[in-house]
Order: sequence, then structure tokens, then C-alpha cells
Amino acid sequence: MDYITEFIKILVPAILVMYAMFLVMRNFLQKQYDQKLIEVRLKQTETTLPLRLQAYERLALLLERVSPNNMLLRLSDPSISAFEFQQLLQREIREELNHNLSQQVYVSDEAWKRTKSAVNDVVSLVQAAAEKMTEKNNAIDLAEAIFDRMIKESSDPIAESLTFVKAEARQLM
Repeated sequence: MDYITEFIKILVPAILVMYAMFLVMRNFLQKQYDQKLIEVRLKQTETTLPLRLQAYERLALLLERVSPNNMLLRLSDPSISAFEFQQLLQREIREELNHNLSQQVYVSDEAWKRTKSAVNDVVSLVQAAAEKMTEKNNAIDLAEAIFDRMIKESSDPIAESLTFVKAEARQLM
């Protein structure tokens, strides 16, 4: 019986010391893990932040380039027919969007959704204005019809999307 009590007198402090060491080691390892996680996240941010900012910049440029105000002034050619001009505008919009498709990986789903919606609204605007054109109309007539439709509509989807994209980009900084 004396052996058992002596054994317990030795065993209980040893177990307490081992448990205390376990707690100290666990705490130390958790702090090391947290530190490594912070380092990885910092390195990841250093890598992805420029890419994300560039993606927002590219979306802003896309929206500016497909804006009817800019696009009509840039592409207007009175020597082509309204139908040819409509095709040119739609091709330009499609190429701009296709050129920037990969940017959706780096921006929020909402930013991409609003950008695509604004681009689709511009396509619809061009198509609606072109429906009223005849073979006698030229590119200037179509451009005027597009501008007239823009004035009649109370909202500007390009400006709204551009504001949203800019606001999201500012949140990254």
C-alpha cells in the first residue's frame, strides 16, 4: 500500500507537469501556425491585389469604351449605311467584352453582373435604334437615333455600373 501511495505521489505531479507542457506546446504551435498564416495571406495579398486592381481598371475601361457617347464618336463614319454601322457597333462591343472576359475571375460577382448587364443594355439600345432605320439611312442617322433613345431613357446603365466598379476598387485600397 505504501508503494501505491508513493507511486501516486510521483505520478500525479508528473501528469500535471506533462499536461502543463502540453498546454504550453499547443499554445506555442498555435501561435506559430497563426504567424505562418498571416505571412501567407500577406504574400497572397501582395500578389493578387495588383491583379484585382488591374481587373477593375480593365472593367472601367470596357465600360467607357462601350459607352454610346464614346463609341459613336470614335466609330462614326457617314459613308457607311446604318445597317453596316449597327454591325460595326455590335462587333466592337462583342470584341471589347470578349477581350475582358477573364477579368471576371478577379472582381466580385456583382461587379461582373452589372458590367455585363450594362453592355447588354447598350447592345439592346443599338438594336432598338437600328430597327427604325431603312436602307437609305447612314451611320450618322443611326447615331442620332441612338442618342435620341439615350436622352429619352432616364437611366444610364454604363454610368451606374462604372460607379459601382469604382466603388469596389476603392474598397481594395
